[in-house]
Amino acid sequence: MTRKILHFRFVFILLVLLGFAVRELAYEHSPSWLRPGLKLCAYVANTADGTISVVDLVNLRVSATVNVGPTPSGIRAHPTRKEIWGVSTQGGYVWVLDAPTNTVVAHIPVGSQPFAVDFSPDGSRAYVAASGSNSLVAIDSATKQVVARARTGRKPWIAQATSDGRSVAVTIRDDATLQIFDAATLTLRATIPTAPAPEQFLVTNDGAIAFVVGTGTNQLSVVDLRRKALVAQLPLPGKPEAMFLKPDGGELYITVPEAHGITIINTYTHEVSDSIVLGAAPTRGVLDAENSVLYISDAAADHVIPVDMDYRTAESPIKVGEHPGACRLDPGETHNLLLVVDESSNDLAVIPAERSTNRSFITLIPLGNAPRDLAVKMF
Repeated sequence: MTRKILHFRFVFILLVLLGFAVRELAYEHSPSWLRPGLKLCAYVANTADGTISVVDLVNLRVSATVNVGPTPSGIRAHPTRKEIWGVSTQGGYVWVLDAPTNTVVAHIPVGSQPFAVDFSPDGSRAYVAASGSNSLVAIDSATKQVVARARTGRKPWIAQATSDGRSVAVTIRDDATLQIFDAATLTLRATIPTAPAPEQFLVTNDGAIAFVVGTGTNQLSVVDLRRKALVAQLPLPGKPEAMFLKPDGGELYITVPEAHGITIINTYTHEVSDSIVLGAAPTRGVLDAENSVLYISDAAADHVIPVDMDYRTAESPIKVGEHPGACRLDPGETHNLLLVVDESSNDLAVIPAERSTNRSFITLIPLGNAPRDLAVKMF
């Protein structure tokens, strides 16, 4: 009898421990912070297929594949509407996906070769630069109609609204300039010289300074938007790939694959303040502002490197698929999930974002061909 009681207690303790283990795994490996009825999805643009893979991040599977047209890119989650926006670079239009039904509700012609879409701070307007048409358009988000159009310089690349909603800045690649337009009327306000072949840029939270990287030379242009003047040209150790601005605006992080790391810019003094060597070819990434962790994808080494920006230290790399590129964090308050698009193995790596010495991906979810851009939406 005593032996049976001991055996029963042993089995009972094992079951309790197993229950706690299952509960812990479920907590770590799923977004359990979601309220009932809420959905959390990733949207990945498959450039070779002309499709969007809709990934259910609760059940970790592709729930829909939506045809949006040739060469989809510039995918963005609308800030206030249950919609995903993007462009068809080859088709010359903006497409709009209704998130609850996974249906395309609009094709909006904007001109030849658009690359990206940006929204006004309140989400009422979308702005797109058409590189092949030398034009900038403003779209009403509710009616999906073009409400303003302006002529730009040669090959406008990216359009971005300032934080106050009053201006739209556009990099003009072939003219090596940054043009500033009135956000309401698209009237040209200023044309400011930059480094050759400007493409990407970031604007500080107060809308005062724009940082522009030029691919023609390894330079960073610092533009004062209030004075409408170029104030500095900073040399970089190689061709820049991506930029990340610290939330307080004090530092700018630039990935430079040729230098195998990150260059850090002091945004107050407009000087290169530091650099961190990370790996073979650090390219794209995402910044966890709350925890001061910058997740950088190393395209050549097939892993993601978490970097503690407070201490300037790289943590243990996280192995993912082949040629990792775009990275995003889920939009929840605690950022439970890190998402990484693997461009060569055509999959999405889903990783627990909390710090852990044994952090590894939860799963690899198959996507379409040549996935590039990524957006995440909770609704």
